[in-house]
Amino acid sequence: MVVLDASDSRLANLTQWVIEDLGFDGASIAPASVDASFRRYFRVTRESDSYIVMDAPPDKEDSTPFLKVARILGGMDLNVPIVLARDMERGFLLLSDLGSLQYLDALPGDGAADRLYGDALEALRTMQTTDARGAQELPRYDRALLLREMELLPEWFLQRHLNLRIAAGERAMLDQLFDGLVSAALEQPATFVHRDYHSRNLLVTPRNNPGILDFQDAVWGPVTYDLASLLKDCYIAWPPARVREWVLEYRESLIEAGFKLDADAAQFMRWFDLMGLQRHIKVLGIFARLFYRDGKPQYLRDLPRVLDYARDTAARYAETESFADFIVKRIDPVFEDAQRRALA
Repeated sequence: MVVLDASDSRLANLTQWVIEDLGFDGASIAPASVDASFRRYFRVTRESDSYIVMDAPPDKEDSTPFLKVARILGGMDLNVPIVLARDMERGFLLLSDLGSLQYLDALPGDGAADRLYGDALEALRTMQTTDARGAQELPRYDRALLLREMELLPEWFLQRHLNLRIAAGERAMLDQLFDGLVSAALEQPATFVHRDYHSRNLLVTPRNNPGILDFQDAVWGPVTYDLASLLKDCYIAWPPARVREWVLEYRESLIEAGFKLDADAAQFMRWFDLMGLQRHIKVLGIFARLFYRDGKPQYLRDLPRVLDYARDTAARYAETESFADFIVKRIDPVFEDAQRRALA
């Protein structure tokens, strides 16, 4: 059974495609999930079989990168959705269903973190060490893209969310910070980067764990990016000592797998931390934009964790210490009030 919202013409078209064009007569269609883009996902169930339909409006989302990266990762024998049918003109994809248990929900269980992260890190190592056809043809995670991401912080988080006026000296500090973080990213060896490898995009699966989702924005870029995304997750946090242990174990596994990595443990940890800071600066802006531009307030609830990551990491290195001071003196005093106003 399908319950349609009369105002949702895309869902009506999707339902017609599934039921009539694909022949799923008698199937039920229900929301599966949404993400931070304009894409939506629906679960199609018929008897004991289930599938996922991606709804990606062609005027807002290009599904071609999803198809390309799915082929790359599938060619590495990683667990990604199989594309079973497509209507590119209307922006519909029928995919295999990898399940619904997110890492985020499973990680807090007793003993689950080491086991689940062990699988996720093994899959990441496969992504980063397999000479996959097409991977090196992905867009470059270059200076322009790294800077464009970080500029979301002053525009959407500082000015829009916190209503802060940024003085010329503070803007100069941010420029110097951003330039340093770009340099730290670009000095790293480049490899496949999923770009959103975290607990909400990984599913617990009975075979070939994890199921990997939301990979369409993959690029060729810094080796520590996905590692920071996973272990400094915007949706769940772990004690720094435990994170450091996972990071250094992963570094050793990369070297054992033949990855060309000249960085010693201290240098690799520095790369990891500064890459995480770049990502969290970006995410502070993105989460604010998702609320003010896209009407998605749920991401604001994760801002405190992301801000904590940024403050703690910036305070750890001399070249980023001024940003930690900026957070303490300018952001912290107004942050809770801004959150209350937005979430009221």
